[in-house]
Amino acid sequence: MTDAPHDINLHEDAPPRLAGQNRLRLIGICFTAFFLAIAGQVTHLTLFPKLDEGPLRPITEGPLPRPDIVDRNGVLLATDVAVASIFADPSKIIDIDEAVELLTATMPDVDAKELRRKLTTSKRFAWIKRQVSPEERDAVYNLGIPGVSYVNERRRVYPQGRLSSHVVGYVDLDTKGIAGIEKYLDDQGALYTASLAEPAEHKTQPAQMSIDIRVQAALIDEIGQAITKFKAIAGGGIVMNINTGEVLSLVSLPDFNPNQEKKNFSKDQQNRMTSGVYELGSVVKAVTFAMALDYGTATLESRYDARFPLVLGSARINDFHAQRRVLTLPEVFTNSSNIGTAKMALEVGTERHQEFLRRVGLFQKLQTELPEAAKPLLPRRWSKLATATAAFGHGFAVQPLQGAAVVAGLLNGGHLITPTFLRRNEEEAMAMATTVVKSSTSEVLRYLFRLNATEGSASKADVIGYRVGGKTGTAEKVVAGRYSKEKRLASFIGAFPMDNPKYLVLVMLDEPKAIPGTYGFATSGWNAVPTAGKIIERIAPMLDVEPVFTPEDLQKLAKLEEQEKKKKQN
Repeated sequence: MTDAPHDINLHEDAPPRLAGQNRLRLIGICFTAFFLAIAGQVTHLTLFPKLDEGPLRPITEGPLPRPDIVDRNGVLLATDVAVASIFADPSKIIDIDEAVELLTATMPDVDAKELRRKLTTSKRFAWIKRQVSPEERDAVYNLGIPGVSYVNERRRVYPQGRLSSHVVGYVDLDTKGIAGIEKYLDDQGALYTASLAEPAEHKTQPAQMSIDIRVQAALIDEIGQAITKFKAIAGGGIVMNINTGEVLSLVSLPDFNPNQEKKNFSKDQQNRMTSGVYELGSVVKAVTFAMALDYGTATLESRYDARFPLVLGSARINDFHAQRRVLTLPEVFTNSSNIGTAKMALEVGTERHQEFLRRVGLFQKLQTELPEAAKPLLPRRWSKLATATAAFGHGFAVQPLQGAAVVAGLLNGGHLITPTFLRRNEEEAMAMATTVVKSSTSEVLRYLFRLNATEGSASKADVIGYRVGGKTGTAEKVVAGRYSKEKRLASFIGAFPMDNPKYLVLVMLDEPKAIPGTYGFATSGWNAVPTAGKIIERIAPMLDVEPVFTPEDLQKLAKLEEQEKKKKQN
């Protein structure tokens, strides 16, 4: 061991042992500094070779690979493809004018003024164009411009395009997840896990979603047709397995194509099903009925006086389809009586009403794998009037997916299950489920749903053979702080088959209009309900739901066949 250099002053009074330790420490520092300098120089030469080496060498390292995303049946929804991006080290550019001329001639979509600005900076790195074609890459490299080269990267592509846009989401140019499941994967550390593997093992297992792309295609088609037919400004829908909480389909229109380079989507293209909150109108009556039945303040034999409006202070609650008589509990449901439903909630009481809504999760933000999630909007003061109006869906707003999840829990035996966009079986679902109502309450609610399809406002959704049940909802939209009589949100939530329900369907149309054939009506029974019927008719065979035909069903089918024959003859 050599002595410490004379220009390093050791403490004069340091003991010999301490002085030796100091020498070793100083030598270690010197070696560390030396090797750091070497490493820095190697890195610099790798990224920025000397000018006399000609064009920069391609860089092979890029963003970390992302796992593929597939639907529940293995259909590819998102994957990586190899691309290249052109970059420059402005300090290595000999002739800027020539470089600009050559590069813009090779890549006409590159703005010459912007390129010149990038090449005249003092920075050592500047992007020229991201994610170019192989032909452009080779053409640029063959130009042989010193300081210009490319880096091998990955581009995220979505084979199903807009079919899965809101649930899969998208990434930015650096393949960072921005929305949907793509962002969820980043938040869960999927890319970090991939980076720890050996290069040959970088391809991780696909992320399998609960989405069925076949159901998704049917849903987006039917809702798109409904928006056009009823001249709505927007719409959406959900299909969910009520026993597992798996979301088989989620559609929000207008949507977008995630393969487009520019991801500056408008507010109109947001995911309305999770990031928006809406007053769902009479759909919420299903929750009120379940509450009253579960608390025991109502039974199937209960009666409610709906002869006159319900007056609470200065407010008057009326029925849209006024019957002007005493209604049984089933009649309150099938006639969608605001008066009867409000009285039902008032009998439960304001405090217990709030307790029940909190129990089923309507006071909290629903959080799933999708990061786009909005909080419920609740009344500032929960008065008797707030209880009465909230009973039929006015005065508070929730995510449509949240409303669907609550109704699913009321129909499946009383088990509230947080929805998921990933595969989940019934055993896993029940392990995390919360019991919110008695099974007997759930049974009565299923009966009411089915009754509403056979005798009430949901009849246009009753697909022969599939025992559909449901509840309609038409809510006045709030415009400038007031409820509008012209602008409405029409919704329907149904399930099938009601004797043993497995699938829930929600349809929502924003500002549908009356059209020829709806007799001046724009309520959900004329638009959202028949749309749901068309959806169920298409997806039930996909989901292996076997139709069951009663003698009455066979008679209806015979009549329909006869009508079709007459149409063809005419």
